[in-house]
Order: sequence, then structure tokens, then C-alpha cells
Amino acid sequence: MKDLIIYTSLLLFFSCGINEESKPSKTAQIVAESFYQGDETTLKEYTTEEGYANFKILIAMFAKSKNTDSDFKVLEETVEGQVAWVKYSTSYDKTPGIFKLLNENGVWKVTARRPGEKGPF
Repeated sequence: MKDLIIYTSLLLFFSCGINEESKPSKTAQIVAESFYQGDETTLKEYTTEEGYANFKILIAMFAKSKNTDSDFKVLEETVEGQVAWVKYSTSYDKTPGIFKLLNENGVWKVTARRPGEKGPF
């Protein structure tokens, strides 16, 4: 009985430790929504330094969306070690977008793509 309690406690501890926000697709959703809603604080938190610099330039060109429902959908997701790619669609854009993400200290962050850099899709 004592072993059962220990194993159950360990299972509960590890299952609670898996954070939904640590998934590349969840980070992509947070970044897409914060970009179109003009939330620079959140955008900065979930992007690399280089990625944030690029978004900061672009955010001034786009009007803040009054639509709070992004209807975010992951179309494809690929993770290769410390790099992930997420192809997504939102109600904000007519065409799907693609984010490149880097894992920095266990946290996925959207980063800038190099000119001409091709993703897996």
C-alpha cells in the first residue's frame, strides 16, 4: 500500500510538471494572438531577442485586431531537437503562417527566420 501511494504521488508530480505552454504549438498561438492584439509584453516574453526585434518593426504596420477569437489552428508541427516549426492558420490572416521556434532553457520561443531559409513545409 505504501508503494502504491509513492508511485501515485510520483506520477501526479510528473504529470503536473508537463506544462501546456512548453509546447511549440502553444507558444505559436500565444505569439500570433499577442502580435495581432498589440500585446508587446507577451510578445517579448515568447520570442527570442531577434524575433522580438522583427515583430516590433511589423507590429506598428498592423492595426490591432478587435477580434479576440483568433480561431488558431495548427496545420503542421515538426520538432527536430532544439528547433521546431509550426504552420498555423488564424482568423486574422487569409493565408497560413509559419513560425520557427528555438528551445531556450526548456522554453519554446519564436525566432526570426533567415532570408531564404526553408522550413520543412
